[in-house]
Amino acid sequence: MRRRSLRLAPPLLVLVPVAAWAAWLGWDQHRDVRPDGSLTGPYEAWQVIGLVLTLLAPVYWAASRRLVASAVLGTTTGLTAAAYYDWSDDGSGLFVIGVGLVMTASLVATYTLSILIASRTRSGRRSGPGPTGT
Repeated sequence: MRRRSLRLAPPLLVLVPVAAWAAWLGWDQHRDVRPDGSLTGPYEAWQVIGLVLTLLAPVYWAASRRLVASAVLGTTTGLTAAAYYDWSDDGSGLFVIGVGLVMTASLVATYTLSILIASRTRSGRRSGPGPTGT
């Protein structure tokens, strides 16, 4: 059963970020007008924080099983695809810069986090006997 779940990891690690993007950000498409006339949004900080916290679970799961490449590439691919789909209706073409930033940030963040998780879980398993020294 373990091998089967590991084979399903790469596609799931692409689909989870797409679903998380849709759940947290996909429904909010309108900019807010502030009292001074400036525009904000379309996303609020709590939505982006929710997306990031949601993605911690699958990244941790994969990285703790030494599936670092799947965690990094799957999450990055899913977020990049979701951003591209969500923002591609922008007529100015500047959405490509935003998509590139999402791709770069998710690549760096998931790589760093995955390496930290994998090294911590690896060192935790190699540490030998429990705290009593037996």
